[in-house]
Amino acid sequence: MTRLHDPFRRGQLAIAALFLSLGFQYATWAARIPAIKADLDLSAAEVGVLLMAAGVGAAVSFPAVAWLMRRMGSRRLALLSQLGLALLLLALAAAPNYPVALLVMCADGVLVGCLNVAMNAQGAALETRHERNTMARLHAVFSAGSLLAALLASGMTAATGSVAAHFGVAVVLLAALGVTARTGLLDEDAPADRPDPADDGAPADVPADAGPKPGRRRWTVPSRLTLWMCCAMVFGTVAEGAMNDWSALYLKDIAEASAELAPLGIAVVSGMMVVARLFADGWRGRWGDGRVVLLGSAVAAAGLALALVSGGVAPALAGFACMGLGIAAVTPCVYAAAARQGSDALTLVAAMGTTGLLAGPPLIGFIAGASNLAWGMGAVAASAGAVALCSTRISWTEPASVAQSEATPA
Repeated sequence: MTRLHDPFRRGQLAIAALFLSLGFQYATWAARIPAIKADLDLSAAEVGVLLMAAGVGAAVSFPAVAWLMRRMGSRRLALLSQLGLALLLLALAAAPNYPVALLVMCADGVLVGCLNVAMNAQGAALETRHERNTMARLHAVFSAGSLLAALLASGMTAATGSVAAHFGVAVVLLAALGVTARTGLLDEDAPADRPDPADDGAPADVPADAGPKPGRRRWTVPSRLTLWMCCAMVFGTVAEGAMNDWSALYLKDIAEASAELAPLGIAVVSGMMVVARLFADGWRGRWGDGRVVLLGSAVAAAGLALALVSGGVAPALAGFACMGLGIAAVTPCVYAAAARQGSDALTLVAAMGTTGLLAGPPLIGFIAGASNLAWGMGAVAASAGAVALCSTRISWTEPASVAQSEATPA
């Protein structure tokens, strides 16, 4: 069977296009923050509020996303939110003033919440249906999307200073990714949309577009298991986001690295995360999700803590590598576990993940401002340690066929 006619590969490619879109769209506008700041004549504080607007939108979107998942299913919600995120780039480029830009960024956060939930539901359904692991590789594609956006931003900035021209090219690429996703997304969600996650654990074939009738299924109070997943996701994404935003500054200000070496912090973290996510599905099949999360987060916490105590550039880079390696598989595993509890659980966990990713960097900044960045990075190590503790409270129940997925030839 060739890749083209393999249903698993076809679905994997379509869902990967969604992950690539989200990483690409986020990094595209983030890379042009200095130009947006200059165009709208914003202060540093106003830029901070602009960034937080996306986080607020993502955080408050949970009830709407849960309702949309039940009404539309993950396939339609993913395609519509992916298109909306592309159009918002044009809206941000055309924003005439600061209040409009704030509204655009808040809407961006809402659509990020929608796409994040829908694409992870699709990934979890693909794993269950074909009894093969793929979530970690999909999250690796998200990281690759951010890298691609950074390269495009660098090239477009060198060619033209126009944000509108840059975002126009980005929209064309996002449209192509949307077409790719449309051809292979699953029409059924299993087990994320199962009405009763406590039943026999067998895959359920429930059409995503059909959905339950109004009034038949209501949002319920999160279970203790879901709350532990939320905690693990928040701490994990706080660590992930803070490392990307603060590692270069730590190398420069605390480790006293040269200007040439300081950017290596981001490169080391991001590179190790991509590599780890490419291999993490094999680790999941061999050792199980729970052990991967526990050992990985422990390695991340211990490695970064030892680096901070030791001081210096080389220990810092080694600690950053441990953090990237260890924290990489946390979000794919927690998303997969949440999807098995139902779409409401997945939506809440995803909302907490997006909030942690966007709120983590400012939080570390507050800690650094009250003391110094070494203590701020210490909080990052503590967040990774908290993930390890939370993982011991989560029942990593999964179908045996998924746990053994790597035994199935690709």
